[in-house]
Amino acid sequence: MTPEERQSLIEQYADGYSEVEKSLEGFPKNHLTSHPIEGKWSACEIVQHLADSEMTSAIRIRKLIAQDRPAIESYDEADFAVKLRYNERDIQPALDALRGARSSTTQLLRIMTEEEWKREGSHPEHPTYTAEDWLRIYAAHAHNHASQIRRLREALG
Repeated sequence: MTPEERQSLIEQYADGYSEVEKSLEGFPKNHLTSHPIEGKWSACEIVQHLADSEMTSAIRIRKLIAQDRPAIESYDEADFAVKLRYNERDIQPALDALRGARSSTTQLLRIMTEEEWKREGSHPEHPTYTAEDWLRIYAAHAHNHASQIRRLREALG
């Protein structure tokens, strides 16, 4: 990954919370837990997932920077959604967690050295997992879910 590609992904990552916030503008509050698209999460479930994912990813990048060959754990996001009762919880604390984790992690991303970007860990789904791999995964994550929220709003009519 070139420094220019990396910088572009960092900026995309930094903008992720804003995209989610925009996607929720005008979303009917009484439909945040609705499932207008069969088999897809509600807007509330998406926001709760983003908070959990973001807090998990924040720890992952910190482990990659601070530990030698850390084990990066996976988790079952569908299981989290059910067991952590995503659709029963207020989204504001989840939005706060998403914003805080993104903001704090963006600070780290902007000051990482070339050596830190190349540090490796292991992940059950990836034999080698670097900070650059992390960035490729998470730069678009919030944007993708913001698009899902927009599709839900459209499906509501």
